[in-house]
Amino acid sequence: MNVLGRQYSGAMRPLLAMSTRYFTPTTEHVALRENLIKLIDTELNPHCEEWEREKRFPAHKVFKILGDAGYLGISKPEEYGGMGLDISYEAMGAEAYAHLNSAGAGMGIGVQCDVATPALMNYGSEDLKERFLRPTISGDYVACLGVSEVGSGSDVASIKTTAKRDGNDWVINGGKMWTTNGAQADWMCMLANTSQGPVHKNKSLICVPMDTPGVKVHRTIDKMGMHASDTAEITLEDVRVPHDFLIGEEGKGFIYQMKQFQNERIYMAAGIVGALDRCMEATIEYCAQRKAFGQSILDNQYVHYRLAELQTEVGFVSVFSFPPLCLSFSLPFLLTPRLII
Repeated sequence: MNVLGRQYSGAMRPLLAMSTRYFTPTTEHVALRENLIKLIDTELNPHCEEWEREKRFPAHKVFKILGDAGYLGISKPEEYGGMGLDISYEAMGAEAYAHLNSAGAGMGIGVQCDVATPALMNYGSEDLKERFLRPTISGDYVACLGVSEVGSGSDVASIKTTAKRDGNDWVINGGKMWTTNGAQADWMCMLANTSQGPVHKNKSLICVPMDTPGVKVHRTIDKMGMHASDTAEITLEDVRVPHDFLIGEEGKGFIYQMKQFQNERIYMAAGIVGALDRCMEATIEYCAQRKAFGQSILDNQYVHYRLAELQTEVGFVSVFSFPPLCLSFSLPFLLTPRLII
């Protein structure tokens, strides 16, 4: 049986449902996703339970495995070590990462690929890209994003961290909260107020090496879930970084960050599609194996109805996930019905 491109054993009963996607993966998309899943199953999944218990995955080790295989720069330019593919392939990678048995590790990978690096790729100088982007794509550096603060979460314009010009340096004071990868990161893509102007025009993005004097991991945060992902509170006290570590133009950091959030949302949406696909796989397999009243519960007609409803909902998620991706990045897309047979 084939469900959204996945093959299932003949023991599974056909599910008569209709799934719709506006984006139709090519054989190259599918190959990238399946090869990444194989790498995840071989190199990462055997360790996920241990990472969850320890409440940290070894980011440098994991990222180096993925970087050596090219999967940390799927849509990044080839001149910096990436694959040079379009964002639709990045979405396939996000779907594949849903096969990790640790959502926390997957979240950390997402930050490395599509949360902390898009602005640097799009607006950073050549020197910054060589210094920070290339080793991030290769897996030699771990990246984090410094936007949220105590009292400033979704309201990005209200952040209080400042970066003041002093000669050829920025002097940074403040703190960042809920920083994924923060306890292991080598550098932070940090948003700070660089002037006293209007709140949407007074911010800039700056690359901050995490070993700079004055940068401190104040604490790691104990969470209800996503245990393998280290989430840190970072304090910055009189931190000096070169003025050239500014990403793009001064005062445009808020706009750059809003655009960077778009990459993050697309990555997350594609990852959810992969996670839901995996939930359906596990549910169908369980229903086929679970016996009740002398037969598989998959033999009950109501179970077929319910699974068809759930699969249709997964299709809706795909419908509302992929058109924004295609439209945002000028990619072609088609309405493609898929019968699950």
